[in-house]
Amino acid sequence: MRPDRSVLSATRRREEIAGLGDREVDMVVVGGGVTGAGVALDATSRGLSVILVEADDLASGTSSRSGKIFHGGLRYLEQLNFGLVREALLERDLMVERLCPHLVQPEPFMFPFTRRWQRPYVGAGVALYDVFRLSGPRSVPGHRHLSRRAALAEMPELRPEGITGAVQYHDVRVDDARHTMTLARTAASLGATVLTRARVVGMLRDGERVVGVRVHDLEEGGHADLTARVVVNAAGIWADEVQSLGGQQTIAVRPAKGVHLVVPGDRIESRTGLIARTKDSVFIIRRWFDYWLMGTTDTLWDHDRAHPLASAEDVDYLLGHANRWLRRPISTADVLGVYAGLRPLLASAVGRGGAAGAKTTAALRRDHTVVEGPPGMITVVGGKYTTYRLMARDAVDAASHPLGRALPPSTTERLPLLGASGYDALRHQRDRLAREARVSPGDVDHLLGRYGDLTPDVLDLAVEQPDLARPLPGAPRYLSAEIAYAAHSEGALHLVDVLSRRTRIFMETADRGTAAAPEAARVMGEVLGWDEARRAEEVAAYAQMVDAERRAATMPTDVEAADTWRAATGDLIG
Repeated sequence: MRPDRSVLSATRRREEIAGLGDREVDMVVVGGGVTGAGVALDATSRGLSVILVEADDLASGTSSRSGKIFHGGLRYLEQLNFGLVREALLERDLMVERLCPHLVQPEPFMFPFTRRWQRPYVGAGVALYDVFRLSGPRSVPGHRHLSRRAALAEMPELRPEGITGAVQYHDVRVDDARHTMTLARTAASLGATVLTRARVVGMLRDGERVVGVRVHDLEEGGHADLTARVVVNAAGIWADEVQSLGGQQTIAVRPAKGVHLVVPGDRIESRTGLIARTKDSVFIIRRWFDYWLMGTTDTLWDHDRAHPLASAEDVDYLLGHANRWLRRPISTADVLGVYAGLRPLLASAVGRGGAAGAKTTAALRRDHTVVEGPPGMITVVGGKYTTYRLMARDAVDAASHPLGRALPPSTTERLPLLGASGYDALRHQRDRLAREARVSPGDVDHLLGRYGDLTPDVLDLAVEQPDLARPLPGAPRYLSAEIAYAAHSEGALHLVDVLSRRTRIFMETADRGTAAAPEAARVMGEVLGWDEARRAEEVAAYAQMVDAERRAATMPTDVEAADTWRAATGDLIG
């Protein structure tokens, strides 16, 4: 039987790294975030041979720290960026309709009115949401206007003072890290090579032309040279640094920090999320499975791009906006988790959005840019998570020039991701799957929303090893089988990969997963061959990271948070 090419395992990684110098490929993609994974999938589906290299873990940067939503962007309408909104809405609906229905869920949002002029003004903008979708799928409900009474019934937690009504619309929740990983696995299933913990440290050049990359293997040590007809730089917030390795830098990335808070689901009584204007952006409360997310900030980050951190100033800012709208004030004691991510905005956009020294980045446009230069390299940067597929398509289109040949059109609009094709049929078999694996129907529902029609693969592990059918100690919403599957098939090489990205334990538990870490390390170790010393090392490194982020979040400013992080961390694994 032919092996499953979608499986990303440590064994496969070692074999593929060992054979890197033996072949030339059409394309090397630098960056394992949503854009890089999207490029790898688009290029592979058009018949190109592709190697994707990522310095850390899949989605370890911005793509696991986003707002976790596919959306059109109401605030972009105020920037008159109608094209971006329309594109994003069509992409949003496509995810629900065809590409990854198992990873997404439409969620309602309510914009409360406190002035009478807001109903026609905001209502017109939300109406455009529906107008822009007339030529595409309509899998997400349209908007509706609410009276004052109806608005307070939808969100009993809303302060009633000054509320005159509301408009409600839907956007789409997504587990960003799992979505990005699934993109990469889908590309691998079509023949792409996906290598994590493989840092690009230089470009191979023939004169001024880039003809490949030099990669440092961060797991086993050593270097390998990858020869390619074109290099696509999809490194996100590091895109300018990667471009400069080729001897030319024509872009400058301006990282914008966004912080989100996680609070328990029973802390806010509501059937809907909330979106409200701030002085220069928007504040949003959105449902996140059994929790609520509150976000976001939009400020410059001038420190280590690999470790964006929330400060006390960020937390206080978000709590202040939340308490403006909620009956029962939320305090830091209610906050389960905090995470910060960086948006890769182009500094060249500052001239359109404001002064270069301004603290906020909210006014900068979120359009993406594709540039060729130096010769042999294509860089794609900017954009937003929702439009990753369009960014990938445009980057591969641009690669036809250095490749020296025309490429067939992109097919990813019609290409479901792994787990999607049999998802609907499998949902009807929930009770049978639960009986056979001796888990609860609720456990199967949970798995279906994470793995889709790959759920039987996870349950097979639980049948083969009954102890894996048990809830993970310290994070009982997850089965131990999910930890084993992450190490076996999803490319997880370190404990932090599982607790922060393959699962959501890091952001959903008050201790940020430290209680779950020992058992998770044991289960991973069984798959990856870790001895007791290695397991203890992984647990210690994870606990050190958690402690450093917690300390940083108590510091008043970004500068002090960054200093605290550096003082609290050493050579962390992962």
